[in-house]
Amino acid sequence: MRDRTTDGVLFASYNIHKCVGTDRRFDPGRVADVIAEIGPDVMALQEADRRFGDRAGLLDLAALRERTGLVPVPVANGHLGHGWHGNLVLVREGVVRKVRQVSLPGLEPRGALLADIDFDAGGVRVVGMHLGLLRHSRLLQIESLIDHAVEADDRPVVVMGDMNEWRRRRRSALSAFAPRFGPPGVGVPSFPAYFPMLALDRIFARPNTILGPVEAHDTPLARRASDHLPIKARITLGAAFDTPAPRANGAGA
Repeated sequence: MRDRTTDGVLFASYNIHKCVGTDRRFDPGRVADVIAEIGPDVMALQEADRRFGDRAGLLDLAALRERTGLVPVPVANGHLGHGWHGNLVLVREGVVRKVRQVSLPGLEPRGALLADIDFDAGGVRVVGMHLGLLRHSRLLQIESLIDHAVEADDRPVVVMGDMNEWRRRRRSALSAFAPRFGPPGVGVPSFPAYFPMLALDRIFARPNTILGPVEAHDTPLARRASDHLPIKARITLGAAFDTPAPRANGAGA
Protein backbone atom coordinates (compact mmCIF):
# COMPACT_ATOMS: atom_id res chain seq x y z
CA MET A 1 0.00 0.00 0.00
CA ARG A 2 1.25 3.47 -0.89
CA ASP A 3 2.42 5.63 2.03
CA ARG A 4 0.42 8.84 1.63
CA THR A 5 2.54 10.55 4.30
CA THR A 6 5.59 10.51 2.01
CA ASP A 7 4.12 10.00 -1.48
CA GLY A 8 1.29 12.50 -1.14
CA VAL A 9 -2.48 12.33 -1.39
CA LEU A 10 -3.70 12.18 -4.99
CA PHE A 11 -6.24 14.92 -5.79
CA ALA A 12 -8.12 15.14 -9.08
CA SER A 13 -10.74 17.37 -10.69
CA TYR A 14 -13.01 16.43 -13.59
CA ASN A 15 -15.81 18.22 -15.41
CA ILE A 16 -17.77 15.18 -16.59
CA HIS A 17 -20.07 17.20 -18.90
CA LYS A 18 -23.17 15.42 -17.59
CA CYS A 19 -21.61 12.14 -18.80
CA VAL A 20 -21.89 13.16 -22.47
CA GLY A 21 -18.70 12.44 -24.36
CA THR A 22 -17.02 14.03 -27.35
CA ASP A 23 -18.90 11.49 -29.47
CA ARG A 24 -22.16 12.98 -28.06
CA ARG A 25 -22.96 9.69 -26.36
CA PHE A 26 -24.34 9.62 -22.79
CA ASP A 27 -22.29 7.00 -20.94
CA PRO A 28 -21.88 7.28 -17.13
CA GLY A 29 -20.01 3.96 -17.06
CA ARG A 30 -17.32 5.42 -19.28
CA VAL A 31 -16.85 8.34 -16.89
CA ALA A 32 -16.51 5.86 -14.00
CA ASP A 33 -13.86 4.01 -16.00
CA VAL A 34 -11.83 7.22 -16.33
CA ILE A 35 -12.10 7.86 -12.59
CA ALA A 36 -10.88 4.31 -11.97
CA GLU A 37 -7.93 4.95 -14.31
CA ILE A 38 -6.90 7.92 -12.16
CA GLY A 39 -7.31 6.16 -8.80
CA PRO A 40 -7.61 9.38 -6.75
CA ASP A 41 -7.83 9.77 -2.98
CA VAL A 42 -9.94 12.93 -3.36
CA MET A 43 -11.88 13.94 -6.45
CA ALA A 44 -13.95 16.99 -7.32
CA LEU A 45 -16.52 16.50 -10.07
CA GLN A 46 -18.41 19.19 -11.92
CA GLU A 47 -21.65 18.78 -13.88
CA ALA A 48 -22.47 15.59 -11.98
CA ASP A 49 -26.23 16.34 -11.98
CA ARG A 50 -28.80 17.22 -14.59
CA ARG A 51 -29.16 21.00 -14.70
CA PHE A 52 -32.93 21.14 -15.22
CA GLY A 53 -36.03 19.13 -14.32
CA ASP A 54 -35.47 16.80 -11.38
CA ARG A 55 -31.71 17.66 -11.44
CA ALA A 56 -30.98 13.99 -10.77
CA GLY A 57 -27.46 12.68 -10.26
CA LEU A 58 -25.98 10.96 -13.29
CA LEU A 59 -23.53 8.42 -11.84
CA ASP A 60 -24.03 5.06 -10.16
CA LEU A 61 -22.33 6.03 -6.90
CA ALA A 62 -22.72 2.57 -5.36
CA ALA A 63 -20.93 0.95 -8.29
CA LEU A 64 -18.26 3.66 -8.22
CA ARG A 65 -17.66 3.05 -4.52
CA GLU A 66 -17.37 -0.70 -5.09
CA ARG A 67 -14.82 -0.17 -7.82
CA THR A 68 -12.74 2.72 -6.47
CA GLY A 69 -13.49 3.07 -2.76
CA LEU A 70 -14.62 6.66 -3.34
CA VAL A 71 -17.63 7.91 -1.38
CA PRO A 72 -19.35 11.32 -1.71
CA VAL A 73 -19.25 13.85 1.08
CA PRO A 74 -22.81 14.39 2.35
CA VAL A 75 -24.84 17.09 0.61
CA ALA A 76 -28.33 18.45 1.33
CA ASN A 77 -29.62 19.80 -1.96
CA GLY A 78 -33.42 19.34 -1.83
CA HIS A 79 -33.52 17.32 -5.05
CA LEU A 80 -32.27 14.05 -6.55
CA GLY A 81 -28.83 15.31 -7.44
CA HIS A 82 -25.52 13.95 -6.19
CA GLY A 83 -24.00 17.31 -5.36
CA TRP A 84 -24.37 21.05 -4.90
CA HIS A 85 -24.92 23.01 -8.12
CA GLY A 86 -23.50 19.96 -9.87
CA ASN A 87 -20.35 19.89 -7.70
CA LEU A 88 -19.52 16.60 -6.03
CA VAL A 89 -16.53 15.78 -3.80
CA LEU A 90 -15.53 12.14 -3.41
CA VAL A 91 -13.04 10.81 -0.86
CA ARG A 92 -11.31 7.52 -0.13
CA GLU A 93 -9.84 6.56 3.26
CA GLY A 94 -10.35 9.98 4.81
CA VAL A 95 -12.58 11.19 7.64
CA VAL A 96 -14.93 14.01 6.68
CA ARG A 97 -15.17 16.46 9.59
CA LYS A 98 -17.23 19.32 8.16
CA VAL A 99 -19.07 20.11 4.93
CA ARG A 100 -20.32 23.51 3.75
CA GLN A 101 -22.42 24.32 0.70
CA VAL A 102 -21.73 27.84 -0.54
CA SER A 103 -23.87 29.74 -3.03
CA LEU A 104 -21.72 31.96 -5.22
CA PRO A 105 -22.61 35.43 -6.54
CA GLY A 106 -23.11 36.15 -10.22
CA LEU A 107 -25.76 36.09 -12.93
CA GLU A 108 -25.83 32.28 -13.18
CA PRO A 109 -26.70 29.92 -10.32
CA ARG A 110 -23.31 28.67 -9.13
CA GLY A 111 -22.02 27.07 -5.96
CA ALA A 112 -19.02 25.52 -4.26
CA LEU A 113 -18.65 22.56 -1.94
CA LEU A 114 -16.18 22.78 0.98
CA ALA A 115 -15.16 19.74 2.99
CA ASP A 116 -12.69 19.44 5.87
CA ILE A 117 -11.11 16.00 5.59
CA ASP A 118 -8.57 14.30 7.86
CA PHE A 119 -6.06 11.78 6.51
CA ASP A 120 -3.30 9.95 8.38
CA ALA A 121 -0.89 12.45 6.79
CA GLY A 122 -2.88 15.45 8.07
CA GLY A 123 -6.01 17.51 7.60
CA VAL A 124 -7.04 19.49 4.55
CA ARG A 125 -9.90 21.71 3.40
CA VAL A 126 -11.09 20.73 -0.07
CA VAL A 127 -12.97 23.24 -2.20
CA GLY A 128 -14.71 21.95 -5.32
CA MET A 129 -16.30 24.50 -7.65
CA HIS A 130 -17.42 25.40 -11.14
CA LEU A 131 -17.02 29.11 -11.82
CA GLY A 132 -19.27 31.20 -14.08
CA LEU A 133 -18.96 32.08 -17.75
CA LEU A 134 -18.68 35.85 -17.17
CA ARG A 135 -15.39 37.35 -15.98
CA HIS A 136 -17.10 39.78 -13.59
CA SER A 137 -18.98 36.88 -12.01
CA ARG A 138 -15.78 34.86 -11.69
CA LEU A 139 -14.08 37.71 -9.83
CA LEU A 140 -16.97 37.93 -7.37
CA GLN A 141 -17.03 34.16 -6.97
CA ILE A 142 -13.30 33.90 -6.27
CA GLU A 143 -13.54 36.66 -3.66
CA SER A 144 -16.40 34.82 -1.97
CA LEU A 145 -14.56 31.49 -2.11
CA ILE A 146 -11.42 32.89 -0.52
CA ASP A 147 -13.47 34.35 2.34
CA HIS A 148 -14.98 30.92 3.00
CA ALA A 149 -11.91 28.77 2.35
CA VAL A 150 -9.19 30.61 4.23
CA GLU A 151 -9.85 30.67 7.95
CA ALA A 152 -7.77 31.18 11.07
CA ASP A 153 -7.34 27.46 11.81
CA ASP A 154 -4.27 27.08 9.54
CA ARG A 155 -5.78 24.03 7.85
CA PRO A 156 -4.20 23.69 4.40
CA VAL A 157 -6.59 24.34 1.53
CA VAL A 158 -6.87 22.71 -1.91
CA VAL A 159 -9.11 24.49 -4.42
CA MET A 160 -9.98 22.67 -7.63
CA GLY A 161 -12.51 22.70 -10.40
CA ASP A 162 -13.50 24.12 -13.75
CA MET A 163 -12.52 27.80 -13.54
CA ASN A 164 -13.88 28.71 -16.99
CA GLU A 165 -10.92 31.08 -17.39
CA TRP A 166 -8.68 31.00 -20.46
CA ARG A 167 -7.10 34.45 -20.15
CA ARG A 168 -3.57 34.82 -18.78
CA ARG A 169 -1.70 37.18 -16.50
CA ARG A 170 -3.50 40.34 -15.40
CA ARG A 171 -6.49 39.72 -17.68
CA SER A 172 -7.18 36.45 -15.90
CA ALA A 173 -9.74 36.45 -13.09
CA LEU A 174 -7.55 33.80 -11.44
CA SER A 175 -5.06 36.50 -10.48
CA ALA A 176 -7.48 37.22 -7.60
CA PHE A 177 -6.22 33.99 -6.00
CA ALA A 178 -2.61 35.27 -5.89
CA PRO A 179 -2.56 37.07 -2.50
CA ARG A 180 -3.56 33.89 -0.65
CA PHE A 181 -2.55 31.07 -3.01
CA GLY A 182 0.35 32.51 -5.00
CA PRO A 183 0.48 33.34 -8.73
CA PRO A 184 -1.79 31.01 -10.72
CA GLY A 185 0.72 30.12 -13.43
CA VAL A 186 -0.29 29.08 -16.94
CA GLY A 187 -1.97 25.77 -16.12
CA VAL A 188 -2.14 22.59 -18.18
CA PRO A 189 -4.45 22.33 -21.21
CA SER A 190 -7.56 20.28 -20.46
CA PHE A 191 -10.16 21.56 -22.94
CA PRO A 192 -11.37 20.49 -25.42
CA ALA A 193 -10.57 16.90 -24.50
CA TYR A 194 -10.01 15.68 -28.05
CA PHE A 195 -7.39 18.41 -28.69
CA PRO A 196 -6.67 20.20 -25.40
CA MET A 197 -5.61 23.83 -25.78
CA LEU A 198 -7.16 25.77 -22.87
CA ALA A 199 -6.29 25.40 -19.17
CA LEU A 200 -9.85 25.76 -17.89
CA ASP A 201 -9.42 23.23 -15.07
CA ARG A 202 -7.13 24.13 -12.18
CA ILE A 203 -5.81 22.99 -8.82
CA PHE A 204 -4.47 25.54 -6.33
CA ALA A 205 -3.18 24.97 -2.81
CA ARG A 206 -2.43 27.02 0.29
CA PRO A 207 0.39 26.85 1.15
CA ASN A 208 1.35 26.19 -2.45
CA THR A 209 4.50 24.35 -1.34
CA ILE A 210 2.33 21.26 -0.68
CA LEU A 211 1.21 21.10 -4.33
CA GLY A 212 3.05 18.74 -6.65
CA PRO A 213 3.06 19.06 -10.45
CA VAL A 214 -0.42 19.25 -11.96
CA GLU A 215 -1.00 16.97 -14.94
CA ALA A 216 -3.83 16.30 -17.35
CA HIS A 217 -5.03 12.70 -17.33
CA ASP A 218 -4.77 12.25 -21.07
CA THR A 219 -5.80 8.76 -22.20
CA PRO A 220 -7.81 7.57 -25.20
CA LEU A 221 -10.78 6.90 -22.90
CA ALA A 222 -10.56 10.32 -21.23
CA ARG A 223 -10.56 12.00 -24.65
CA ARG A 224 -13.93 10.39 -25.39
CA ALA A 225 -15.74 10.37 -22.04
CA SER A 226 -16.18 14.16 -21.58
CA ASP A 227 -15.33 17.42 -23.31
CA HIS A 228 -12.80 18.11 -20.50
CA LEU A 229 -9.78 16.04 -19.52
CA PRO A 230 -9.38 15.39 -15.80
CA ILE A 231 -6.43 16.98 -14.03
CA LYS A 232 -4.54 15.58 -11.05
CA ALA A 233 -1.79 16.40 -8.55
CA ARG A 234 -0.26 14.96 -5.40
CA ILE A 235 -0.59 16.97 -2.20
CA THR A 236 2.02 16.47 0.54
CA LEU A 237 0.02 17.24 3.67
CA GLY A 238 2.91 16.60 6.04
CA ALA A 239 4.69 19.58 4.46
CA ALA A 240 1.88 22.04 5.17
CA PHE A 241 3.20 25.42 6.36
CA ASP A 242 6.75 24.09 6.79
CA THR A 243 7.95 26.43 4.03
CA PRO A 244 5.90 29.64 3.90
CA ALA A 245 7.64 31.31 0.95
CA PRO A 246 5.21 31.65 -1.98
CA ARG A 247 5.93 30.41 -5.47
CA ALA A 248 4.07 30.47 -8.75
CA ASN A 249 1.76 27.53 -9.36
CA GLY A 250 3.99 26.80 -12.35
CA ALA A 251 3.25 25.32 -15.73
CA GLY A 252 1.41 22.49 -14.06
CA ALA A 253 -0.96 24.44 -11.86
